Amino acid sequence: MEAKRRVNWRILIFALCIIMVFSGLSFRVWWIQTVEAAKIMDYASGQWDWAKTLKPKRGAIMDRNGEILAYEGKAYTVNARLKPQNDKDQDFVKDPYYTATTLAKILNAPVDQLLKPLTKPDSKVVLLGRYGNKITEEQKKLIQNAQFPKLPSGEQVENNQLPGIYLTETTRRFYPNNSFAAHVLGYLDFDEQPRMGIELQLDKELRGEKGEMEVMTDGAGYQLPDGERKYKPAKDGDNVYLTIDRQIQDYVEQALDKAERDFKPKGLTVVVSDPQTGEILAMGNRSQFNPNTYYNGITNYTNHAVTTMFEPGSTFKIITLAAAIEEGLFNPNDTYNSGTYTIKGQIPIRDHNNGQGWGRISYLEGVQRSSNVIFVILGYEKLKLEKLKSYFSKFGIGALTGIELPYEKKGNLINLEKPQSPRDWAVTTFGQGVTVTAIQQIAAVGAIANGGELLKPHIVKELRDPHTGAVVQRSEREVVRRVVSEATAKQTRDILETVVEGAAGTGKAYQIDGYHVAGKTGTAQKYDPNTGKIMEGHYIASFIGFAPKDNPRLLVYVVVDDPSTDEWYGTWGKMIIAPIFKSIMERSLQYLQQQPDLQAAQSKASKKGNKEMAAVAQQPVQEVTLAKFVGMSNTAAQLRAKQDKLTVSVIGTGTKIVEQYPAPYEKVVSGSQVVLVTDRVKGSKMPDFTGKSLRDVMEFSSLVNIPVKATGSGFVASQSIPAGTVLTGTEKLQVTLRSESEPPAPPAGQTGIPDGSGGEVPSATTPPATTTPPAGGGTGATNTPSTPTGPPNNGVGQTGQTGTSTSP
Repeated sequence: MEAKRRVNWRILIFALCIIMVFSGLSFRVWWIQTVEAAKIMDYASGQWDWAKTLKPKRGAIMDRNGEILAYEGKAYTVNARLKPQNDKDQDFVKDPYYTATTLAKILNAPVDQLLKPLTKPDSKVVLLGRYGNKITEEQKKLIQNAQFPKLPSGEQVENNQLPGIYLTETTRRFYPNNSFAAHVLGYLDFDEQPRMGIELQLDKELRGEKGEMEVMTDGAGYQLPDGERKYKPAKDGDNVYLTIDRQIQDYVEQALDKAERDFKPKGLTVVVSDPQTGEILAMGNRSQFNPNTYYNGITNYTNHAVTTMFEPGSTFKIITLAAAIEEGLFNPNDTYNSGTYTIKGQIPIRDHNNGQGWGRISYLEGVQRSSNVIFVILGYEKLKLEKLKSYFSKFGIGALTGIELPYEKKGNLINLEKPQSPRDWAVTTFGQGVTVTAIQQIAAVGAIANGGELLKPHIVKELRDPHTGAVVQRSEREVVRRVVSEATAKQTRDILETVVEGAAGTGKAYQIDGYHVAGKTGTAQKYDPNTGKIMEGHYIASFIGFAPKDNPRLLVYVVVDDPSTDEWYGTWGKMIIAPIFKSIMERSLQYLQQQPDLQAAQSKASKKGNKEMAAVAQQPVQEVTLAKFVGMSNTAAQLRAKQDKLTVSVIGTGTKIVEQYPAPYEKVVSGSQVVLVTDRVKGSKMPDFTGKSLRDVMEFSSLVNIPVKATGSGFVASQSIPAGTVLTGTEKLQVTLRSESEPPAPPAGQTGIPDGSGGEVPSATTPPATTTPPAGGGTGATNTPSTPTGPPNNGVGQTGQTGTSTSP
């Protein structure tokens, strides 16, 4: 009986245990399927679902002709494994000092900066900081050569000499021309954040759109059949084509380099535009930086052309002149007493030669001599405040131009909007008490050059799809408003030409043989941004001019801020600004194949007694409309071209013309070269491109279908295929470019205002402006330029002030 009871207890205990176990299991199943279901499902899906963000390729930035100025290329990040993965692993950094020393030479890094991450005690894998971030293909190869160097015998070492160092592939932004147009382009930092310029302004368009991809995989990570759950392809960024012309920009860079080297100014700015379209063909500043190595430090983040506000000085007189002509208030033969102009109860306004003037002279001569008094008469007496303010506003002063660059400032007209005295707004007629940016001046004077229309300036020509090349967005010629009539613009241009060509003109140093140049000089004193007082001996000098005068192709504005020279500032125009302007304008006109006015050259040469120039100028020149040579026989085409007095260059050995350059019906002048391509290109001879532009090389290569690689900038100095070589069609041409010439050296310093020096001289005692100090400086190392702030309104022209501030 006792035995049976023990058995029953055992059965009961066993049954209870079974019940408890199954109850626990049931509870666990319930818990998993209800309470922890979501968590477990997330964990499971993380094992079989694979998701990835697809990165788009950033669009390239190109010049107007398709030459690459910025692009996204392959790069590598250097990583270091400091500890082995297991007992057998030997691929880790064993000698940190040797590794750091070897890599420092390749990465251009201080040894101690590499030693810090390589000696972290608790780290398994480290990055080598910014020095090892996004290195180039060349640096990658150098690291691989250091890991497996070659012995003197030529045999490669099998053991890794830099264990633990490995590279991961990534991308980075490259600027193949280094500091070329750096302030226009801006840069992308290592965190892929845009800084400055087009990179910042058009970041959305350049960056593109990220894609997504989700798939279902098995335990080994392979995609299951029909396992794709989501796929959104990345959209690559658009390619941006600028209005910048690389060749003209190169002329600007060369001229700025020379001026900076010789005179070390606080700042330099040059803007070149096509006044007929508003397109900016070149824009440069000094000081400069290399966006590839921005991390080495940038001393000038400011694109002075659009961001820096400054007193323009006498270049501003162009607007007052045009306004007076438009209102019928300017008679070039009327006369006035130059020297000083007195407003009752105010300090006299003086001409730039300390108020001496030139006696009683005509209005025209007053403009040529850049007399302050004549512009006060035109603006203060005749136009009066409301009309003057209206015209300045119509010309875009005090308003943003809307150019596609960040941080643009609008300047101000505070002395017209809130004048504290009549003298306040009287002095704005000649560029004092008003601030502008260089791009505003370009737009305003461009309206005179193109016949009276204020155009919106553009630096972006178009956006294109990176794969199809289709145009996504294009900048068209955009008229803001008509500011003066064509007749007024024409008369203003004629008068501005006399400023350069006339005997009394202040701009004679800016003459270019064979071209009609019109323009205006300017000089203004600088002001202390903290006190608003004049900084004695510190000036901004400038010149704005266009050519040819009657149908301008180019408008060039040069601004020089406070150069380091002992020469009197009255000579700066001839010594510093004129060489910059003439170098850029003349070379650019020649590059654009703008034919010189040979009759004007002949006349000028005869006056100078230059027989050689006169003989060249006597050669007759005619405009020719090109025939359609395509389809003609080789012989007939050459004969027709010679009858039209054209120089013929034939490519190929065929008998029929299949292509020509320039295109049919284009207008050229007699003596121009026409290229004819026959139906059999094989067997052509390689031309001599020495001294030719890259455009000439590219035109030839496109006609004969030969790939070209160019290095350098300027004009062809050497070519890989010798001239005269018979071509088979399989060659690749490499040309090396260099600058054709440097800007002319400045003349020796002089002690007075030389003839035609552009030496408009501000009075030595000039009242402070009510606005922002001029361009220059640019020394603040800040990524986001702050809005410039100027001295407070000190009541320009109030009793107690002496003198005036602008000069011719």
